[in-house]
Amino acid sequence: MYDAFTGSLELGMLYAVMALGVYLTFRILDFPDLTVDGSFTTGGAIAAVMISSGVSPLLATLAAFGGGLVAGACTGLLHTKGKVNALLSGILMMIALYSINLRIMDKKANVSLLGEDTLLTGLPLLWVMPVVVLAIKFALDWFLHTDLGLALRATGDNPRMIRSFGVNTDNTVIVGVSLSNGLVALSGALIAQHSAFADVSMGIGMIVIGLASVIIGEALFGAKTVIRATLAVLLGAIIYRLIVALALRVGLESTDMKLMTALIVIIALTLPMVRSKLRQKSVIRQRAADLEHSRARNVSAGGGR
Repeated sequence: MYDAFTGSLELGMLYAVMALGVYLTFRILDFPDLTVDGSFTTGGAIAAVMISSGVSPLLATLAAFGGGLVAGACTGLLHTKGKVNALLSGILMMIALYSINLRIMDKKANVSLLGEDTLLTGLPLLWVMPVVVLAIKFALDWFLHTDLGLALRATGDNPRMIRSFGVNTDNTVIVGVSLSNGLVALSGALIAQHSAFADVSMGIGMIVIGLASVIIGEALFGAKTVIRATLAVLLGAIIYRLIVALALRVGLESTDMKLMTALIVIIALTLPMVRSKLRQKSVIRQRAADLEHSRARNVSAGGGR
């Protein structure tokens, strides 16, 4: 049980980097980016191929981040310059990346890193990864409070308003989507090094996992400020992995994980609406009770006279 718990914590922190990328597009930019499923694999493929070829793991990881930036920039360009629908541009890039990833991996379905020294080799992940993940979180928080970051946030909130101030929203969208997929690819590179292999299908369903992390974190910890929201996303990714480990522990089949993830997202999405309706009903009942009490008091006072 302890091994499963620590393993879930480690994976949660590795996936938290990907969740930050998903948060950037879905919450900050309000951009439904499905490139994630492809760019996650791109990061893992680049890192695995370069490390297995003798390249420094640090350089390979940075190259994976760069590959994600390029993939995100292509999606942003398709949407802003090509005037392709945001959802469709992500889907098109995700499909294109499948073939590109196979090319990167020399047409192999997977690349093994067994016996290779990676960025995570010999490191106590439970001590190192919190520092790395928090450093990325603080860097993202800082960026979102710069002029460019504020313009990016404004683009997601009200693009027409920010355009009236002379900001080129096309550029902010490209930067945001590019940075998002860079973080996703970085997570893919770390996961590949942690698992000691990269697989061409390793990114399937990553967008749902990222959304689950974002929604769980926001539902449990709130998202009133950017700093609080990014922290909530990190904790949401860890909690999601713990839920998965617990589900497997109680006997759920590993083949049911995608269904369970979808159910978690559905529940997390509908929970605020259910809470709101219950709160409204409670207020209505309270008002009705107060009105009834007031009427009874008035009748009592009238009878006393």
